[in-house]
Amino acid sequence: MDLRPYQRASLDALYASWRNDAGNGLIVLPTGAGKAFVIAALVREVIAARPEARVVIVTHTRELIAQNHRELMAYWPDAPAGIYSAGLDRRDTTTQILFCGIQSVWNRIEAIGAFDVVVVDEAHLIPRNGETRYGRFLAALRAARPHLRVVGLTATPYRLDSGRLDEGEGRLFERIVYEANVGDLIHQGYLAPLICKATATALDVSGVGKRGGDYVPSALEAAVNQDWITRAAVEEMAVFGRERRAWLAFCAGIAHAEAVRDAVRAEGYTCEMVTGETGKRERDRILRDFSEGRLRCLTSVSVLSTGFNVPRVDLIALLRPTQSTGLYVQQVGRALRTASGKADALILDYAGLVRMHGPVDIVTARSAAAIKGREGEVRAKPCPGCGALIPLNASTCEGCWVEPDEADQEGPSHEAAAEDEHPILSRDVPVWRSVTRWRLGRHVGSGSLDVDLQTEDGGSHRVRIALERTGYPREKAVQWWRQLGGGRDVPMTVAEALARAGDLTGPSAILIRANGRLSESVSYRFPDGRTFVDTRRFAEADA
Repeated sequence: MDLRPYQRASLDALYASWRNDAGNGLIVLPTGAGKAFVIAALVREVIAARPEARVVIVTHTRELIAQNHRELMAYWPDAPAGIYSAGLDRRDTTTQILFCGIQSVWNRIEAIGAFDVVVVDEAHLIPRNGETRYGRFLAALRAARPHLRVVGLTATPYRLDSGRLDEGEGRLFERIVYEANVGDLIHQGYLAPLICKATATALDVSGVGKRGGDYVPSALEAAVNQDWITRAAVEEMAVFGRERRAWLAFCAGIAHAEAVRDAVRAEGYTCEMVTGETGKRERDRILRDFSEGRLRCLTSVSVLSTGFNVPRVDLIALLRPTQSTGLYVQQVGRALRTASGKADALILDYAGLVRMHGPVDIVTARSAAAIKGREGEVRAKPCPGCGALIPLNASTCEGCWVEPDEADQEGPSHEAAAEDEHPILSRDVPVWRSVTRWRLGRHVGSGSLDVDLQTEDGGSHRVRIALERTGYPREKAVQWWRQLGGGRDVPMTVAEALARAGDLTGPSAILIRANGRLSESVSYRFPDGRTFVDTRRFAEADA
């Protein structure tokens, strides 16, 4: 199991900040980018460098605790790791590595002992107030070991109530040491592309009051939980989702989630509801059924916006208006994971969140923090050519390259009509194409292996693997052979490669992206869901 380039870069940036004594650092990785694997690698590398160090990984849900522990044990089977979580009915105290829930350990420092490194998953959940559970827990650990290092991982390094996590009085983190962009990872094939359909049904919250920067929950639910609105929204969901495998609907309250669940069932689809009041066993059963395909739809109130890992989700219904950019990004992020047979994910934005907060791939810690206290602004505008939602300050749309009129530069009014389709991403993205056939052959005269890939849309693509050359081209060929399952013993000649073609695993899909005029990247997706990105110069490929 190797770290992806951006995962490696995130850890290298963290270690550099430690060497410079830059204080507590944040690693920002989008949902689906593999935070659990980064945590596993971080833990192993810390202990490799300091064999006597103790590391604690703390988060807020038992699902995340179990997931992070499971990822480490898969990466490092002999890891001296334990769990302290009431929800998982485990209370290990003496292990060198400890995965725990903040609710279980915040006042149990004497039981679990001192640590040298604290890793906080979903770090955006840490409040500024030092008297909270997180505040008291970290203060006690620092009192025991003043040189304690704290690192946070999150997809959303900002809070509605206090802005950026690395700015302002009372902040825990000094700086963001690394931030990966959603759009870049989609282009590189690590995350699933997103598309967004304009819905005829729109939720009206113009009269709903606000408290703490967001809508008052009871008033919000009263405004959106109306039978005719719910039925209209679900009818659209059923039409758009007919060919989609796993739907996730975020709702404004328990009664609203119940109403949406019942409306989905009335359309003839299986559906269950998960809220904070759902019992542990019932919740586990429902999530297992959804993950394994026995349920088409889940309705949720709050609980599935973080720590929910079902890669097959390919439709998100945004039925919960919110002023929180973080909540918007976390909800949309549930659809970013790749899965076998999943070409993209559809976002149905009944709540107007894309227009309010902007395309998800341009939301950064800086832009999200700037939203605080500026409710009601429109932060994206539709391209006049294709309807794509693009940043307000964009002069052109990459999808169609239409120059907007000067009068539109300040952004549209709230009543501006949306086109039939507008991507939730600020730029056009290539799509995965299923591979129906692939064939290996010899390129006469170059000492290269030709790989011809046929796709379901009738297209074809040829990749040239320079097995018999030296230097960088040979290094790229070695990488390609090993990533396709050929093993570490890479053929020296094309003839040997053709004889061993059966050792390779053919890709199930490819994604091709031009990197300027001189090179391209080919992303391969395999039947087990693994991906590999191969970037090469055209001149090298044709040599």
